[in-house]
Amino acid sequence: MSEKYKVFVDDNYHYMDEGERYAVASYNSLTEAIEKCKEITIRSLESFFEKGISPENLKAQWALFGEDPFITGGDGAVPFSAREFITTELCCVIIESRLKASQD
Repeated sequence: MSEKYKVFVDDNYHYMDEGERYAVASYNSLTEAIEKCKEITIRSLESFFEKGISPENLKAQWALFGEDPFITGGDGAVPFSAREFITTELCCVIIESRLKASQD
């Protein structure tokens, strides 16, 4: 039987404060857990969007105040890093998407 993967979320504003951490869910596959982490990270980035924000400032806002999901379980390796997942290109895509949505 495969070990379940658990997704938790830390709050970057309360860095290292485990009291601010919350559990999301358990998943039977690492792929599902990673997809959930990506979804949480993107949603968090989207929450910091404002017209005129640069990709660098979007990433900086997330680093200061965003939700930072992570996975436990499996072999103990860290299979997802939001800090590595968030690239300038991803921030550009989010900004473009939010601008387009605001024009519709």
